[in-house]
Amino acid sequence: MDRDAFHAGERGMLFATAFGPCGIAWNDRGLTRLQLPERDASATERRLRGRAEITSAGGAPERVSWAVVALQRYFAGRAVDFAGICLDFGGCSDFHQRIYEALRGVGWGKTTTYGALAAEVGSPDAARAIGQAMGRNPLPIIVPCHRVLASGGKIGGFSAPGGATTKERLLVLEGAARPRPETPPLLALLEQGRS
Repeated sequence: MDRDAFHAGERGMLFATAFGPCGIAWNDRGLTRLQLPERDASATERRLRGRAEITSAGGAPERVSWAVVALQRYFAGRAVDFAGICLDFGGCSDFHQRIYEALRGVGWGKTTTYGALAAEVGSPDAARAIGQAMGRNPLPIIVPCHRVLASGGKIGGFSAPGGATTKERLLVLEGAARPRPETPPLLALLEQGRS
């Protein structure tokens, strides 16, 4: 599915967060998109407007208003569980949907790796495909692709505005402990000799 594809019946709105203005889109089945802040509100709105009919906050159903409040709390640094939010992945492949559902189980302040997530969905050799699914994730934060790291604790990519810098910022917000790469054995011996 094209990340910028428009879903029939999709509506959206902007809302303020501590990270800047975000956009959210929904249809009758659930949330369909989350737009993280662009360089300014008008850029965020343009990105969202390309995918959904923009409405005012008063035009949003209660379930969307609840999701907005939860996202505002998240960006303010409060631990939030998004499990109760109904999502509609529309034209996503079954494989991507399995990945996104598995990823929703990685909670606040926790991380996983592309390889571990691939194994969890029953495709242990599909770490690259996991990375592609993360890049196409229509609902970042709610489907926490920022919590997926490369092997050795490397930050990996992030397709949202700000790239890896935004990903790092989100992990810091959550207090996520990133695994440290193992020290090569020779270097460890040299360091012991200096002590």
